[in-house]
Amino acid sequence: MRKTMIICLIALGFVLSSCSGEKAKDKSEEVPQFLDVQLAVTPDSPQPGEEVNFEATVTYGDKKVENPEDIQFEIWRSQDDSHEKLTPKNNGKGKFTLTKTFKEEGTYYVISHVTAMDMHNMPKKEFVIGKPSEPEKSNKNMDSNSNKMEHDSTKHEH
Repeated sequence: MRKTMIICLIALGFVLSSCSGEKAKDKSEEVPQFLDVQLAVTPDSPQPGEEVNFEATVTYGDKKVENPEDIQFEIWRSQDDSHEKLTPKNNGKGKFTLTKTFKEEGTYYVISHVTAMDMHNMPKKEFVIGKPSEPEKSNKNMDSNSNKMEHDSTKHEH
């Protein structure tokens, strides 16, 4: 009786371990997707005192990301050390918006910091209020084709 019980427990252990192995195998066979953030600034040529709209459309593969772990818009005037981080409104269907008015003319930048699916994507846009000011020097980490920086958020703390 004791031998039968031990054999049954060992057999059960094999069955359970093979089932969990299949799940791990299925997960490792998933095709990796990318966190994509399309950042838009409108209107094209705003004037001081006019509302500027920022919109980030967030997708992971072909699915819209409705609840990212974190999303913030970082906005600053060129050559200014003071950066403002604001949380956009979640409009659903992967769309996040923010409206802001600028009093001072010049060249400005916005980076949307989006963390979702263990990834972080930070597209950057330049926009001008009224007359442009001296732009910042380009960043070596920027991808010149898409003006995006992307990295795996599991590699460091934010």
